[in-house]
Amino acid sequence: QVQLVESGGGLVQPGGSLRLSCAASGSILRVNSMFWYRQAPGKQRELVASITSGGSTNYADSVKDRFTISRDNAKNTVYLQMNSLKPEDTAVYYCNAIVTVRVGLTRGYWGQGTQVTVSS
Repeated sequence: QVQLVESGGGLVQPGGSLRLSCAASGSILRVNSMFWYRQAPGKQRELVASITSGGSTNYADSVKDRFTISRDNAKNTVYLQMNSLKPEDTAVYYCNAIVTVRVGLTRGYWGQGTQVTVSS
C-alpha cells in the first residue's frame, strides 16, 4: 500500500506565500510523475502543476510565474511553492503520484488534500 501525506496549507493574505509538501511512503519501487491539483468550491478539480522523475515541469497558465513545483527523489516528496497568492487560488490542494509498486504494476495515488485559503 502507498500513502501520500500532504502538509503546509493554511490561511494567508493576498500577496502572501505558502509551501505545500507531499510525501509518498509505503511499498514503493519507484515514484514517477507527481502532480498538484486543486478544487475550489463548486468547481471541477484542475491540474495546477506537474513534474516528471527527471525534473521536467509544467504549469497551468493561471499559476505560471507564481508557483514552482519541485521534488526530492530521495525522500519521495513533491513541493509546491506558491507566491503572490490571490483569492482565486483558494481551494483544496491535492497531491497525485504515479507509483510503480512492483515490476508490472504502476498506478496513481491521491493524497487527502490540504486547504489553502487566501483572504484578508
